[in-house]
Amino acid sequence: MRGRPVPVMTAPPRALLRALFEAAVEAVGAVRALPPALPDDAPAGRTLILAIGKAAAAMAAVAAARVRGPLSGLVITRHGHAGPPDDLPPGFELIEAGHPVPDAASLAAGRRALDLVGALGADDRLLALVSGGGSALFAAPVPGVSLADKQAVTRALLGSGATIAEINGVRKHLSRVKGGRLAVAAAPAQVVTLVLSDVPGDDPSFVASGPTVADRTTLAAARAILARYRIVPPAGVAAALADPANETPPPDAPGLAGGVVRVIARARDALDAARALAEGQGCRVTDLGDRLEGEARALGAAHAALARQLAAEGARHLILSGGETTVRVVNPAGRGGRNLEYLLGLALALEGAPGIHAIACDTDGIDGTGDNAGAIVTPDTLARARALGLDPAALLAANRAWDLFDALGDLVVTGPTRTNVNDFRAILIDAAGANETAG
Repeated sequence: MRGRPVPVMTAPPRALLRALFEAAVEAVGAVRALPPALPDDAPAGRTLILAIGKAAAAMAAVAAARVRGPLSGLVITRHGHAGPPDDLPPGFELIEAGHPVPDAASLAAGRRALDLVGALGADDRLLALVSGGGSALFAAPVPGVSLADKQAVTRALLGSGATIAEINGVRKHLSRVKGGRLAVAAAPAQVVTLVLSDVPGDDPSFVASGPTVADRTTLAAARAILARYRIVPPAGVAAALADPANETPPPDAPGLAGGVVRVIARARDALDAARALAEGQGCRVTDLGDRLEGEARALGAAHAALARQLAAEGARHLILSGGETTVRVVNPAGRGGRNLEYLLGLALALEGAPGIHAIACDTDGIDGTGDNAGAIVTPDTLARARALGLDPAALLAANRAWDLFDALGDLVVTGPTRTNVNDFRAILIDAAGANETAG
């Protein structure tokens, strides 16, 4: 029996890449991912919804419309990520705070969260809706550590090339709300945690530094991370990491024992949605996985080599990958997050190879500190940049990838998506050598 013919890819490269990203984001949004995981019963008392992270506002709105019984809530999200005011459930509190470095609003959020969970009783339920970004968005430093101390060590870790697991491993031991401590503060209430994962490997204890999830890291490991990256912490941080009182609580601690933790959406779901769309457009898909880490520009160069190999096979291909790369910051004044550095590293390694287009975006809609989600690379990216007098290699070396893609008009600007499963990357290879005028 003959199989069905493979559909012909008709969408221009740019349009298809944008459609793949949009499908990936939709697949991991709260509207699709959250309802099946919500509790279908009501506690004897009341439910406190505590939504933390870049997806907090959307998750709170979906949950509040479905949770039964008396209800109150607090939404803690990044500045500008709350969405329309009428999206929030009536009576819910909202705090928008700093990211990726905590600010004064982060402290206010930490204090308010502790106050609310501390008032819960044995008949009540804490429904923690946790998504990436929460580590910076709410903060409650341990005694002896100031906000300035936390800001300094956060900036140092972010610029060091440390992985998100390493960064959050340090954060947990400097906080009264991270590493399971918020769940302990909520005892004796029941704690249900639903997680939208933005970390490679989807360990819920590292998403937003696991405020309601038991931690397996240690003070010794946190000290070793700082030493590994040659970070000399402020005196208050050094003292806190040497104090046994700041070890995270054990899994059998009240509030953690018997708690429910479930990951409801992850990068794998986003990649699967993109793959289905690409195969419907006649692409052969090479999926490199959702856990890729490492230096962004180096990964881009490695993927360029793979793209060249697949181009030689004479068929339409799509290379998909997710995860979280790192950027080593040598120019604090530079602009351009890890997705832009990945793309510029890819473009430099491709050096105009025909028929290869790519997109790399953060699924939360913000790459680094800019207002863009990411960008698109085309076969003539370098040629167009050089025609404008730009030096792509020099810009990459100076952490200024944003300048190049902005000048070319190739930034992808979506605004906050109100979800977050980290980076989405797709390389489209057209063996026929489709040029930019076709897409």
